[in-house]
Amino acid sequence: MSSGPYKLYFDNDNVIRLLYSNNIEVNVTSIYWPSTYLLTWEAGRSSNNNSRFAYLDSEGRFHSSDNLTFTTTDYGNALRRMTLDVDGNIRVYSLNERSWSVTWQTFSTPCLYGICGPNGLCTHTLESGRICSCMHGYKIKNHSDLSFGCEPTFDLSQNRENFGFIKLPNVEFYGFDSIYDTNSTFTECSNYCLNDSNCKAFQFTFHEKIRAFTCNVKTSLFNGYYKGQPFTTYLKLPKKDVLSYDQNVANKSSLECSSSIIQLDRTYEKKNANGSIRFMLLFSIILGAIEAASFLLFYWITKEPSGTTTQTYLAIATGFKRFTYAEIVKASHKFKEEIGRGSGGIVYKGTLQDNRVVAIKRLHDANQGEAEFLAEMSTIGRINHRNLIETYGYCAEGKHRILVYEYMENGSLAENLGGNQLDWQHIFEIASGVAKGLAYLHEECLEWVLHCDVKPQNILLDANCNPKVADFGLSQLFNQDVTGNSIFSRIRGTRGYMAPEWVFNLPITSKVDVYSYGMVVLEMITGRSPTYKQSHDDNERLEQKRLVGWVREKVHMASESLTESQIVEILNPMISGENENGQMSNLLKVALKCVEEDKDGRPTMSEVVKMLMHLEIDD
Repeated sequence: MSSGPYKLYFDNDNVIRLLYSNNIEVNVTSIYWPSTYLLTWEAGRSSNNNSRFAYLDSEGRFHSSDNLTFTTTDYGNALRRMTLDVDGNIRVYSLNERSWSVTWQTFSTPCLYGICGPNGLCTHTLESGRICSCMHGYKIKNHSDLSFGCEPTFDLSQNRENFGFIKLPNVEFYGFDSIYDTNSTFTECSNYCLNDSNCKAFQFTFHEKIRAFTCNVKTSLFNGYYKGQPFTTYLKLPKKDVLSYDQNVANKSSLECSSSIIQLDRTYEKKNANGSIRFMLLFSIILGAIEAASFLLFYWITKEPSGTTTQTYLAIATGFKRFTYAEIVKASHKFKEEIGRGSGGIVYKGTLQDNRVVAIKRLHDANQGEAEFLAEMSTIGRINHRNLIETYGYCAEGKHRILVYEYMENGSLAENLGGNQLDWQHIFEIASGVAKGLAYLHEECLEWVLHCDVKPQNILLDANCNPKVADFGLSQLFNQDVTGNSIFSRIRGTRGYMAPEWVFNLPITSKVDVYSYGMVVLEMITGRSPTYKQSHDDNERLEQKRLVGWVREKVHMASESLTESQIVEILNPMISGENENGQMSNLLKVALKCVEEDKDGRPTMSEVVKMLMHLEIDD
């Protein structure tokens, strides 16, 4: 299966891969999915088979002989088509009310391998979609097809004295590294590039794994993109282009006045100078001073806050709107209506200029660095799932760190558990939806995201009670290439929902979210918080007893399956409607698997989704 330079095929080891192959500038052939940085089993694939098959069934589940499996977001009978699109992304489209919509895709980012060609830079916004542009000093090769990339407007073979570098923050390029050095300084790295007539740029980055700076000299720049983490490329350009790019340097003159003073006679000054000439001269000086003062005042009023240039560049890359603090104050009516609060910040209701009702969250961590905050926002920009809250924009002005995201009419799950708003069918759908959202965060994002604070307050419900996980972006992000356990500097989460790993200082993995999810499901089913007080006859002593222990005791008392009376004793009396005993009993068992003390005994979130789908089919 092929689409232009992109090809979907079974490789020699019987593993499905995506290949890019083009010879626009130089012959580039590379596998870009699954990641070549991962071993086959690390990517969730298997080469231990002697057959080749792959199919998408009528329910929206994909199966293949190399263990590649996924389920579309609209699981169930529907008309679907699976295509390798011209941008190199595999998508599944479902027909709904005479229109096709994407219900699964391989990549959440539109800036895929090779899409903008040689020397091109790919960014994307929510409003404009993917944008291919040329860097400073380069021009478009083919205006009718941007995949041909860009070409330099200068000659690279000039003497090294004619070149300098401009800094491109957070930009990465595919391309061959002619030099890879882990023991060089910044000056040595730049000299490598200056001494090589084929060098187009170099990258000098601190590498966390080896705890050292690495120097990468690049002789080809292929499809630049915003990486979403602290990363810098230094682009090699003629000095005249460097000066025209950096306005701060361009405005500084390199000319110096001589110390010699030559005094010229003023032809208009005579012994009997006319008084009117003196008056006109004085008037001109005063008028010039007033104009200069007016210009400085206008500049002071209209100048953008410091760091705006960087923020604008990063805002384009993240795909979000960058709000000013004044816009946030106006949209929130001076933070008038509070609709929620938590350890991360306070949430207010607001209205944007286009009349969209939004939630505005002021983060408590106002000391977080701007670059760190925007790097995390760029990861959120690549996250797109029906069970994850959609972020519209942000504000990073001064000490203000604010998120703007979609408003959910029914508030949080915590608010709805205490009333009679939900029925048992809603409970099961909420459990399934939250599981799908967390599975996407853990296993389908280009960056792995651990939520670290899964609880009813962070699960929001729309008008139809469809769940969306919130506060998933600023907890912990790390690249999928990192196969080890993540390291946290402090405990994260909420008491009662936290996995034992936090308490015993054990390695933190995605299983901490699995544990918290299990606690939330148990709370939904029983109506009891993770810790509750139970009265005993022994002097009416109140004892703290964990919810997990109480449920396990009830389930253990049943020999094979829970009876109707035992189910009724466990179920939340505030939940309305009929329930299927078999479904609730099995959902209870799934939740108990998620809250195993040993993290290795817990399933992954994708396995939880499969178990819940199986329960739905059995019904």
